[in-house]
Amino acid sequence: MHDARRLRNGGSMDQWMELAMRVQSIAQAGLTYGGTEYDKERYEELRNIAAEMLCVGTEVPVDTVKRFFCNETGYQTPKIDTRAAVFVDGKILMVHEKNGTWSLPGGWCDVDQSVASNTVKETHEEAGLLVKPEKVIAVHDWRKHNRYNLPYGVIKIFVQCSVTGGSFQENIETTETAYFAKDALPSPLAEEKVTAEQIGMCFAAYESSGWKTVLD
Repeated sequence: MHDARRLRNGGSMDQWMELAMRVQSIAQAGLTYGGTEYDKERYEELRNIAAEMLCVGTEVPVDTVKRFFCNETGYQTPKIDTRAAVFVDGKILMVHEKNGTWSLPGGWCDVDQSVASNTVKETHEEAGLLVKPEKVIAVHDWRKHNRYNLPYGVIKIFVQCSVTGGSFQENIETTETAYFAKDALPSPLAEEKVTAEQIGMCFAAYESSGWKTVLD
């Protein structure tokens, strides 16, 4: 298989994927607001081409991309991911996932949840803890900070939380939890979910009395 990070003209595969996503977004908007059946046929064709382009970068079968990426209706928008930064005695809570990687507790924001309630829900499901959201640390564009391997935009919201109760029980997503100092993070990290730099940012927010939400 060819190298999926560099293109013949010197551009990166991430740039290729971003262009494909822009094409998909235009096609999705056209299908939503387009006038004639002729227009919609062309937009549908354009969306299929975008899906095929994305397969080059993600190495995901085209049928899978179409199933998850081309079945949406309405205007194309990013997905929302919430992550809880839970601190106890100056250390941050992390969960050990079934695949062996470590992450901050969190996940996709359900359609019936707010950012705060989703953060609480995901932390309880993955870490067994009841938490209280205290402040938004950052709102990140996933493409700028995390491993780029999904065919859609993701907005990541990091929320600092305090523990109010609960205890860990092994579940379908995680095998254990632990608290880590900022200079002793576990490995490997689930970098598509959280990076060492983002965890460092969470520590900076925790240690700051006047933290301002990072918008990036």
